[in-house]
Amino acid sequence: MRGFTPFLVVIALFAGSASTTKLNVPRLRLSYKDLLSTNRSSVFSGHHGQLTLSAVFLDEYRDRLFLGGKDVLYSLLLGPTSSESKEIYWPPSPGNREDCIQMGKEPQTECANFVRLLQPYNRTHLLACGTGAFKPMCAYINVGHRGEHVFTMDPANVENGRGKVPHDPNLPFASTFGGGELYTGLTADFLGRDSVIFRSMGGRSTMRTETDQKLLHDPRFVAAHLIPDNGDRDNDKVYFFFTEKATEEGDREGAMHTRVGRVCANDVGGQRVLVNKWSTFIKARLVCSVPGPHGIDTHFDQLEDVFLLRTKDERNPDVYAIFSTISNVFQGFAVCVYRMADIREAFNGPFAHREGPDYQWGVYEGRVPYPRPGVCPSKITNQPGREFGSTKDFPDSVLQFARNHPLMWRPVYPALRQPLLVKANIPYKLKQIVVDRVEAEDGQYDVMFIGTDVGKVLKVIALHTGNSLETEEVTLEELQVFKVPTPITSMDISVKRQALYVGSPAGVAQVKLHRCETYGKACAECCLARDPYCAWDGSLCARYVPNSKRRYRRQDIRHGNPVLQCVDQSEEFDVPEDKVVFAPENNSTFLECVPRSPQATVSWLLQRDDRKEEVKLDDRVMSTEQGLLLRRVLRQDEGVYTCRSREHGFTQTLARITLEVLQGETVDELMTSREGGGGAAPADHFKDRSGSYRAWMPCSTYSRSGPSSPIGQSRTWFKDIMQLIGPSNLPHVEEYCERMWCNDKLRRKHKSMTEKYRQAQENARKARSKSSGERNRTPRDLRARMG
Repeated sequence: MRGFTPFLVVIALFAGSASTTKLNVPRLRLSYKDLLSTNRSSVFSGHHGQLTLSAVFLDEYRDRLFLGGKDVLYSLLLGPTSSESKEIYWPPSPGNREDCIQMGKEPQTECANFVRLLQPYNRTHLLACGTGAFKPMCAYINVGHRGEHVFTMDPANVENGRGKVPHDPNLPFASTFGGGELYTGLTADFLGRDSVIFRSMGGRSTMRTETDQKLLHDPRFVAAHLIPDNGDRDNDKVYFFFTEKATEEGDREGAMHTRVGRVCANDVGGQRVLVNKWSTFIKARLVCSVPGPHGIDTHFDQLEDVFLLRTKDERNPDVYAIFSTISNVFQGFAVCVYRMADIREAFNGPFAHREGPDYQWGVYEGRVPYPRPGVCPSKITNQPGREFGSTKDFPDSVLQFARNHPLMWRPVYPALRQPLLVKANIPYKLKQIVVDRVEAEDGQYDVMFIGTDVGKVLKVIALHTGNSLETEEVTLEELQVFKVPTPITSMDISVKRQALYVGSPAGVAQVKLHRCETYGKACAECCLARDPYCAWDGSLCARYVPNSKRRYRRQDIRHGNPVLQCVDQSEEFDVPEDKVVFAPENNSTFLECVPRSPQATVSWLLQRDDRKEEVKLDDRVMSTEQGLLLRRVLRQDEGVYTCRSREHGFTQTLARITLEVLQGETVDELMTSREGGGGAAPADHFKDRSGSYRAWMPCSTYSRSGPSSPIGQSRTWFKDIMQLIGPSNLPHVEEYCERMWCNDKLRRKHKSMTEKYRQAQENARKARSKSSGERNRTPRDLRARMG
């Protein structure tokens, strides 16, 4: 039963109120066409239509986006209207592709140069590394100075890339560049078994982790970042975020744990022990779990992505991470946020220890040697008479302890000790995350952009409710960035350009972070959107700019309460037109009403004479997401139906529909009344919105000038008639459609064919007449015509 306990916890977690579920539904869904039509998105797929994107580097200083794909590099100049692009063709070295194929690798998906690494090297060059058909190689790309669009590479100046990128283009890895040195976590051999953390380039010797499963046990590297500890640059550390097989006693076989590991940037290994090996590597567990009853948590152990939200204090960024479950019981995802202070506290705490494979893990209670394993040689470490210029000066006892005790006992818990948001049993997977800290009228909000495996991006905020530890998740938008479902493999955010750069194998998309006018044309609609980027400025929903001279700005992110924010506004909502729907008694009918926001709740009112009451729902009258379904219409159902939406205390009328119940043979009368051609409908039931009779006009009088033209009325009329016909008269649908819609296109086509046929007949008649005349002429006449 132990294995099922987390599942029960999650079931209890998601069995929340309907209102909570409503908020998790995106308030606005924009399709690929919607994004293009509103000029919010543009996609670059390479000069040949297939980019196979594998590396992205956003250079905000140069206003350029650098892309790496299969045998190709691109430079995109980011302009206000369009992007100028340049291309470098970079295939594997001669003969490497053939060798790769001979070793049994796939020619198209493995035996090419997939560019995996793009990092700034100096002011004028980038470092680019690719798989090189399972023989990694690196080159320096000349990108020029700021303001230039230079993009060249010397094919003769290519270096060995082993230890910088994996051989296999499908294996994950993580890297960061600092101080002229490259730090990489990867599998460094052809077979993909040697998992190491490398330091290469620069003037110092190459460093790597020792081959020991206590250090790294089949890791999957996700991210690497250089983060300073304090003002002393000798204390700078490189942090690696990865998932590995758990070795702690008590865990089930095959269990995975997410780790944060670190090394000192100035680590040069030991003098006699750990020569050219990391001597400062230590790691701790990252916990992302949902607290459950009886102290049993549901853990999300598979790390998907990490984003560092930089703050004014470069030493203390916020660490956002996406996790997933590896359970076969359910599919779940969570976003947890970690503070650097908590990560450092775990590394400063006790070490984990066990004597042998049969002993349980516990706290190491023995003497810890000096200097403490994991610290960097620096001014802070040194004491009078005990100064260490480098790790080579560390005593052997320190290095031996570091080798045998790489794991810390205390795990790192997220802020508030729980996830920021949790999603379970959704039709996609969460794969990438970037975060923008936005200044709003009532404070700062972290807007999360989460990429999925189907080409969608979720725009989400998490709000703290009062003094409670619980958070309220609000999904603002769901954006279908790519035309076809494709996994999102990278995301970069440009605060300068207010744009999101979304990468996938199909290409890269530039998406604007916000487009406030899509929320509506009224104060209430803008307020209900709860988007920190947007506010009502007195005339429209526009970008909120802090410290703006405009004083009139209405925004309520925390509560989204337009009743308070827009009480003095004369709203200009689209007033719903009154509609009339006819339904035969004992037949079924449908009253359409779709709220603008999926987060809104819909209610129906029915007015008979002067009485107005709420529609009672049962097995016969059902409310759906698209409207009200009456499975069997009764005489007492007749009346005026009003559809209203309610969101955060704000009520709005969406539709007003008059339902008229027909009895007897009304449908048969309708069908037979049209047999005469262009007569008028005999029954008083068929009136237009103004109350006058709808004329039955011949097809020749209809035009396609607009929705208010007779043809537009006939199409609206047709929807009513479709409900009248019912399933028993389906064979008449085609016939009725032919008469009611008066298909101009078909009529013109038939007319054209008829004209051509008549012309052909006329030509044939003239030809026969001419031929007959020629036969009746005498030889003298013919000789006269021939001259």
